[in-house]
Amino acid sequence: MVFNNPAHARARGLAEGYQLGHANGVRLGQCEAIIQKAVRDRQPSPVWDVRVLFITSGKGYPYEPLDIAVINSLRPLVRELIIGNTVHDVTRIGSPKASIETIAARHRPDVMIVLEGMNLSMNIVDRVRQMGIRTAVWLTDDPYYTDITAAYATHYDYIFTLEVNCVQFYRDMGASQVHYLPLAFQPEMFRPLPVPKGGNRDICFIGSAYWNRVSVFNQIAPYLATKSVIISGIWWERLQHYRLLAPQIQLNTWMPPDQTATFYNGAKIVINLHRAFDDHAYNNNSRRISAASPNPRTFEISGCGAFQLTDVRDDLVNFYTPDYDIVTYASPEEMLHKMNHYLIHEEERKLIAMRGLYRTMRDHTYTNRLITMLSVIFGPR
Repeated sequence: MVFNNPAHARARGLAEGYQLGHANGVRLGQCEAIIQKAVRDRQPSPVWDVRVLFITSGKGYPYEPLDIAVINSLRPLVRELIIGNTVHDVTRIGSPKASIETIAARHRPDVMIVLEGMNLSMNIVDRVRQMGIRTAVWLTDDPYYTDITAAYATHYDYIFTLEVNCVQFYRDMGASQVHYLPLAFQPEMFRPLPVPKGGNRDICFIGSAYWNRVSVFNQIAPYLATKSVIISGIWWERLQHYRLLAPQIQLNTWMPPDQTATFYNGAKIVINLHRAFDDHAYNNNSRRISAASPNPRTFEISGCGAFQLTDVRDDLVNFYTPDYDIVTYASPEEMLHKMNHYLIHEEERKLIAMRGLYRTMRDHTYTNRLITMLSVIFGPR
């Protein structure tokens, strides 16, 4: 018996490399064909002859990728884009640094668009409006922070909220221009990618362990323990079955978009489980406004060409068709049944994932959303 035979090791490595390369090549080729079709089927992107001042969220990571996605998607749609930073109320225009008000007065933008707005003084918004400059805010955490956003949202000319159930809430506060604008995905961040060696999993979930998620994962933990799984995020040590799943949990991590996309690509099933609108520990939603709209993870998972198994949200049907380009569940028991089904039925699973990729790439990019926003503010092109 020969141990550590270099020839055998080389042959085994070549065989494994070929198998991995072939699987990646076939999948990426299919995804590229789907993406090209989606791009052809999209309406051409218009361009508005306007100058836009965009103010970032100022929250840093994990909001920074969202700031970047909006900037990269907005720039080709307007004549000129100027960037401001909420955190220190400064940005660099040549030298020295200038305040947001100075930038607005100097450049006279046609609109100032603010992402989230929690770190921007209402006085600054009011003074920019007094210059005759239109202002808009895109609220990205509704309904979970409505106790906070209620204090400043109506200072803007236009309110865009990612939660359909918050539209009437702001209108009841006296805002006349309130529009539903969910988040989306950025193809440069979340896209089909080759899966590295050792990167394949049966099931993936990436996100914080809010209590409603803990409850569900406690019930499905014995099943997950029999599969190849990756769970990543903060607070997962609160699981009742934490020790059972600990080898498959990346604890207390904020995974960047590129790594998240890699895990999505490597999973046969990616679970999406929205946070609860009435979480007693991590909500600023004392009015208990319910949540019906899909989270950005919905679009990011499908944008990777991954099969998505998501909990039901009332407005999801306006974005995807259940059991056609996305699969939903209404209970932990149904989740287990569908995970088992789609792990076995590989071709059905892959077909649904490709349909989800097509729908996402055609309809749910940040370019799509910003075209909607600019059409509201300036009229369609």
